[in-house]
Formats: sequence, structure tokens, C-alpha cells
Amino acid sequence: MTKNKFFDDLETRSIDERNSDHLKKLKNLTKIAKDNNNQSVRLDKPLENLEDLSSIPLLRKSELIQKQSNFPPFAELNVSEIKDFAHIYRSPGPIYDLDGHSKDWWRFSRALHAASFGYGDIVQNCFSYHFTPAGAMFEEAAKILKCTVFPAGGENTDLQLEVMRDIGTTAYVGVPDFLKIILEKADEKNISLSKLTKAMVTGGPLFPAVAQNFRERNIHVRQCYGTADLGLVAYEAADNDGMVIDENVILEIVKPGTGKPLHDGEVGEVVVTVLNNYELPIIRFATGDLSAILDGRSSTGRTNKRIKGWMGRADQTTKVRGMFVQPSQVNKILENLKINSSARMIVSRSNDKDELMLKVEAEVTDTDQVESLQQKISDEIKNVINLRGTTKIVPIKSLPNDGKVIDDIRDFGE
Repeated sequence: MTKNKFFDDLETRSIDERNSDHLKKLKNLTKIAKDNNNQSVRLDKPLENLEDLSSIPLLRKSELIQKQSNFPPFAELNVSEIKDFAHIYRSPGPIYDLDGHSKDWWRFSRALHAASFGYGDIVQNCFSYHFTPAGAMFEEAAKILKCTVFPAGGENTDLQLEVMRDIGTTAYVGVPDFLKIILEKADEKNISLSKLTKAMVTGGPLFPAVAQNFRERNIHVRQCYGTADLGLVAYEAADNDGMVIDENVILEIVKPGTGKPLHDGEVGEVVVTVLNNYELPIIRFATGDLSAILDGRSSTGRTNKRIKGWMGRADQTTKVRGMFVQPSQVNKILENLKINSSARMIVSRSNDKDELMLKVEAEVTDTDQVESLQQKISDEIKNVINLRGTTKIVPIKSLPNDGKVIDDIRDFGE
């Protein structure tokens, strides 16, 4: 367990202290952002108080992807030159991300601290260390807390299990489903992982049955919410207590499709402003995720607001096995194969594992032709989305005419 209950004094400051600090940082952030012509066009109104933030037009993730496509790699929104970045990343979308040289740039050490990570822990970091920043995010955070880190990545269950046994892994970082797979492999091989007592999971939903499985194994699990664009947004600090908002972000809940803030308790789209990253200022970034502000304060004594957690998507984009799946990717699959017909990606859940099935309308009926086409589409799913999926050829005009490209039918529980 960690020695100190709180990561720093920021977690217990008064509302007035936090608001004053946020306004000061927001003014400084917008001043820096105005040095970039492409940023300044959104920042023409003065900010006298935090409520004035809502006057700034949203920057949507989908818009950022298009802007980057037009002006690669960073849509000419960066204030610092690329040579001054610490890293450049490329996430699915595609979208380019970056980090700077300042300590704890992504801020995930606050979340790991709340999950009781600290000196003496041997952390198996099962996020990718290439292309996307997740591995680096948690690597830096764990090192700040003086943990020992094994950079595992997210593949090869058998080797992951061997390493856990050999080095005495005490803490896991990664998507929840992958931990479940490793634990089931340990059962199958009769390998004890008794030293594994804690986990930080993110990048995908923690389904109720999977969470219960971890509890039965006496693994203390916490979730956090963050993205490659924003870093840490919110984190769990206690069971059934929601997610505490990070101290260096301003989080708004707005009515989907608008920039209008909603009242606490109302479900809407998560909009985030990051206050301490200046290389490419992120101001009023519309994530496409749904959540709601919870009433009251955390039972842990932390005074910042809390959100209920991830409650789905405001658009059709969804997250599967830690990767975003977007309508544009489904269209890309069809374009690459020169298929000019309707399709629908079904995201489902079976045996506690996410599954993808792309239904594609086609006139082919010959068994060999159908199987050949299905294999080509499945291969292209892996190529475009970087996830494995199956394909089903269906008759022309058999899919609903409702504009839906992705249909997520998973049960996320309460």
C-alpha cells in the first residue's frame, strides 16, 4: 500500500482554491495557444471566469483527424516545434499524438497512486510500447512512484504468464480482458500468481462478470479514464465511488452535438481542457464519450468532482479490446476491397470476450465465392482496424436502413 493517502495537496483543496487555480492556468494556456494562428481563431473572446470557457467552440476528435489528414502530422495546431517534443505517436483513426519533456506529462501517476501502486511493486505493463502512447504513459507513472516495471506489451499470453511467475509480478496494468485471459491460462497450467494483488485497468469496459472474477482472486482493481490526446482524465479512488477528475483538467459535460454545458447529473458528452500541456494546447476537446457528474464528494476525502465513468459513445465510435472502432474504418475496409454496398459492424460479447462481426451485403451466393469474399474482408478488418473479426455475407437490402454503421450490442451492466 502507498504511504500517503493523497498524491499531493491538490486533491484536498477547497472548491474556491481549485477554481482560482484553474482560471489562472486556463488564461495562461489560452495566451500560449493564441501564438498559433490556427488555435487563435477559436479564442477570440476574453475569459473572465470559468463559465466563459463554454463560449469557445468545441474541437471534436473527428475534426482533429480530418485536420491532421489535411495538414499532417499535427494539423498545424502545435505551438512548439516537433523537434521539441519528447515523442510522436500514431493512434488508430489515424491520429498523431505527442508528449513533452516535463515530468509526469500524462499525469497517470495520480491514478496509480490512488490504486495503491508504489515502491516495492513489480508492475507488468501490458500496454503497447510502439505506435500508441499507452505503454509510455504508465511506464512513466510507475517509475515516478518508484515501482519496478516489466515492459510486457499486450501479446503472447504464455510468455506473460511465465514472466509473472518468474519475477513475482505484484501489479498489472492493461486492458481488463487481457488480465482475465492470463489468469485463466494460469489456472489451466496450475501456476500460482499469489503475489499479483493489484491492477490498474483501462482501454476498455470492465464488465461486471470480469470484475467479480478479479475480486474472487483477491486482486484489488481500479479503473482510470484517459486518452492518447488528453492523458489522464479521471480515476477511481474507492469502490463504487465514481471517478475523481484529474487536478489538471477542466471537464465539462455537454449536450451531445452542441457545446452547451449540462447540469450535474445529466448524461452528456465529455469535453476536456488540459491545463498543463503547452506543446499543443488542447482546449474544449469533445471526446465523443458519454458520462455524467456525480453529486457530492468522494468518500476518500478528495474534493474534486467525480464522473460516473464511461457510459458509451455520443457517436457510433466504440472501443473494442482497447482500440477505437469507427464508422470511417468500416468504410475504408469496403473501399479497399472495392465493395460498393451496405455493411454493419456488430460488436458483441461472448464468454467474457469482445467479438467483431462485419455483415456485408453482396449478391454472391456460390459457397466458394462467399467463403473467399468473407476471408478477404476478415483479412482487411485486421489490416485496417488492427483487430481480428469475422465476416458474414448477407443479401442485398437485408440490413436496416437506419444509417447505423456500428452496432454495439454488448451489455455494460449498471
